[in-house]
Amino acid sequence: MGSDSSTGVLGLGIIGSIWARHLHDDGMLAGSWNRTPRPSFPSWKGSPAEVADSAGVLIVVVSDPPAVESVLRALLPRLRPGHLVIQSSTIDPASSRRFCELVAGSGAAYVEAPFTGSKPAAEQRQTVFYMGGERAAVERADSILARLSQKRFPIGLPEQAATLKLACNLQIACQMEALCEALAWARSAGIPDDTFFSALRVNAAWSGLSQLKEPKLKSRDYSPQFSVKHMLKDMRLAVQTGRERLPLGAAVADRLRLAAENRSADEDISALYRNLDR
Repeated sequence: MGSDSSTGVLGLGIIGSIWARHLHDDGMLAGSWNRTPRPSFPSWKGSPAEVADSAGVLIVVVSDPPAVESVLRALLPRLRPGHLVIQSSTIDPASSRRFCELVAGSGAAYVEAPFTGSKPAAEQRQTVFYMGGERAAVERADSILARLSQKRFPIGLPEQAATLKLACNLQIACQMEALCEALAWARSAGIPDDTFFSALRVNAAWSGLSQLKEPKLKSRDYSPQFSVKHMLKDMRLAVQTGRERLPLGAAVADRLRLAAENRSADEDISALYRNLDR
């Protein structure tokens, strides 16, 4: 097992691969692994266990709770006191609590650290993390995640960090659907896109999401920054957890489901607009 200067990344999707390359550039990447093999990736290892043998800090960033559990169970035989598992996938609070207990049983430390910020933010090391766990573990994780982010928020318990991330994604998903509907309505009235966005820019409804998605919506470029399938998973977890408290979340989850069924699952969440084009 390596020291805190040796970090492993398990999950090399859009975000995980960017973080891993940053850590590689900083001389800190001791291991990388992905379910779909990528042997040419820096510090590639053949299994999660091999990553644990090489790295003291293990960042897990995969798709959903079952994927997280699969990675953690593959790590467990090699986890020791001194290991720190930073779980950065977006999951539900009940799974977070269960995974924390699972890792703690090995003697290793666990921090729930979901994040906000899509591909451009990750590339610029501008990710924001919500961190839940024991104070000493959170402080230790902070020294690693500071290299990948502009801000870290210590939240409290792991399940509170997981809840906050889902709550933030609920806001994003609802804003995205509202932006698409407003733009489609304006277009149907013959209002040019430049006029629509210029007016929105000085309206209270303008947001960081509007700024990020304006060029994608104007050009109908739906290459993924944050995919429909991942937001759909997040909204399903949110609605499952929040139950009757999230009626708008349930409606937007249905819109995301429709987009996924209409071949936009791997496209950016701005592809919600396609539902209105049909």
